[in-house]
Amino acid sequence: MSPLSAFPSIRLTELTDCGGCAAKLGADLLADALAGLGAGAPGGTTSGEGLIAGLEPADDAAAYRISDDLAILGTLDFFPPLVDDPVAFGEIAAANALSDIFAMGGRVLFALSIAAFPEDLPRDVLAAIFEAAAGKVREAGGLLAGGHTIKDPEPKYGLAVIGAAHPDRLFLKGGARPGDALLLTKRLGTGLLVSGRKSEGARQEDFDAAIDQMRQLNRAAAGALGRHGVRGATDVTGFGLLGHGLEMARASRARLAFDAASLPALAGALEAARAGAETGGAGHNRRYTASALTVGPEVPPEVVALAHDPQTSGGLLAAVPPANLASVLADLDASGVEAWQVGVVEALAGDDGAGVALR
Repeated sequence: MSPLSAFPSIRLTELTDCGGCAAKLGADLLADALAGLGAGAPGGTTSGEGLIAGLEPADDAAAYRISDDLAILGTLDFFPPLVDDPVAFGEIAAANALSDIFAMGGRVLFALSIAAFPEDLPRDVLAAIFEAAAGKVREAGGLLAGGHTIKDPEPKYGLAVIGAAHPDRLFLKGGARPGDALLLTKRLGTGLLVSGRKSEGARQEDFDAAIDQMRQLNRAAAGALGRHGVRGATDVTGFGLLGHGLEMARASRARLAFDAASLPALAGALEAARAGAETGGAGHNRRYTASALTVGPEVPPEVVALAHDPQTSGGLLAAVPPANLASVLADLDASGVEAWQVGVVEALAGDDGAGVALR
């Protein structure tokens, strides 16, 4: 019996208009709204405070220096369901929230649930979501320690996660350097498959494979990267590969050049893009990157769509020094993590601003 068959009367996706990381407010809307709110800069402190990563530039989690060898990490992420199965929803939402700790090179200590659910949601559905999330937190090396719930006709679930790391070994968006190879540790296309799953020709097995990938933690990938001194990384979620790549490029004062032919796609994702599937979040991502993006004339439109596609619980995008590339790839493989070399970090020329390229 499939997990969903235990909840025959519930279709979570019928209770929401948009699910997963595609429900995030666009980076184009957030940039101006958040301008000037943050404090702190990678590798330093502000006004005697211990914040070493935060909003200026924005990073995947806040990092606060406690001592010379300890920084505490904090992050929060939640969204409406993009699947009907409560177990899958709880696991995906948890894996997605936990990912920000791994994207900083940290370890998970504990997490708190953030939940909004209709009052008439059956108790067993609610319990299944919480239990599935708790299992993922344990798999990540931490504990689910509490949380908060409110009433809401649209269900939403996620976690606030607390982690720890060495302050000098953080992965930062500003850690990419010219000449670094760009590695990606999960395939792209979750938004396209979710958006196109009811379209003619869509295959259930492709959607199931996307669900399996979204359940996967980035813990093993982060461990392998950290063992080889990687310092520049982020995770690819709602702003898509190009949006999160642009954040890295701006923080690193560089250009991230992606090889269109090397981008790994989930089965069915490019077909969905050719058929016109696209989330509302992809439109925000296109606007956010438009002024800083160069697209080669030979890049197919479906690959451009794939690179803008909002990812839910996506992989890590890491900038790896060339001297470490072979050892990092070998360690990722030994850790059971797929990885693809998808581009290179380039130096800026003259007055060029930081940006991204798809060639």
